[in-house]
Amino acid sequence: MNMIRTAMLLAFMTALFMAVGYVIGGSGGMMIAFFIAAAMNLFSYWNADKMVLRMYGAVEVDERTAPEYYRIVHDLAQRAGLPMPRVYLINNPQPNAFATGRNPQNAAVAATTGLLHRLTPEEVAGVMAHELAHVQHRDTLTMTITATLAGAISMLGNFAFFFGGNRDNNNPLGFIGILIAMIVAPLAAMLVQMAISRTREYAADRRGAEICGQPLWLASALNKIARSAHQIVNPQAERNPATAHLFIINPLSGERMDNLFSTHPNTENRIAALRAMAHEFGPAAASATSFPTGEPDVEGPWAMTARRARRGPWS
Repeated sequence: MNMIRTAMLLAFMTALFMAVGYVIGGSGGMMIAFFIAAAMNLFSYWNADKMVLRMYGAVEVDERTAPEYYRIVHDLAQRAGLPMPRVYLINNPQPNAFATGRNPQNAAVAATTGLLHRLTPEEVAGVMAHELAHVQHRDTLTMTITATLAGAISMLGNFAFFFGGNRDNNNPLGFIGILIAMIVAPLAAMLVQMAISRTREYAADRRGAEICGQPLWLASALNKIARSAHQIVNPQAERNPATAHLFIINPLSGERMDNLFSTHPNTENRIAALRAMAHEFGPAAASATSFPTGEPDVEGPWAMTARRARRGPWS
């Protein structure tokens, strides 16, 4: 159902793009905008993983430099039937994680030192299983296509301001058509982009729970991450808000509501879905863990790995 919904939203984006071109009427400007947006997003598609990892100062680790963390990713990748992704660690106190890469053969997963510092190994496994689910579902490719169409629509809206009044552009709706192209269409494209991102988060939660075999590991992790993420500012994410949809929990401050403008579903809704899934798995999964009631464990089993990341280098 999620794949069908995503396909329908992408089809709507394509139809919206064509409709904006029809409203503007000028085929020349539409084609230029499309090719520029396509070229920009094609470059991002091939280089997005390097760009994002460099943006967050991620450092690649292996079984020698971060044995616990690396082993968890390795075991989960085997369980999911995926190639071993590159594994990165980000020196950032906010607990969070993301996956990137254009396909499973060129994937990378990254976790912050805050995540390893505050979560138990079981919770880390739940988080990394979620990220591997994104890799398996090729969500990066889906979001790249969406970004291409959304960027092209926004650029067409800008062209409408400059060329929409030209009497030779065959605009069938006149000034109203220009306003639609400038305001309504880019806003609709943004909302569809966010809806696709939110749809994929629910799908990754479910598949991640299947990979690790314990839905409540991920549920407990989401609870801890959400409480900490809103208290700890992520400066890199604040400077680059367009990357917020990559993370398992929105890293931007003040994002609390499951509303139309959110890139992530409400965390309580995600936890509720995972708890229901745990009951589907049976008594063993339903009692695998309990939610924390106090402050996160800031000196958990990952403290040594986190301290190494703060010190650097990886030798």
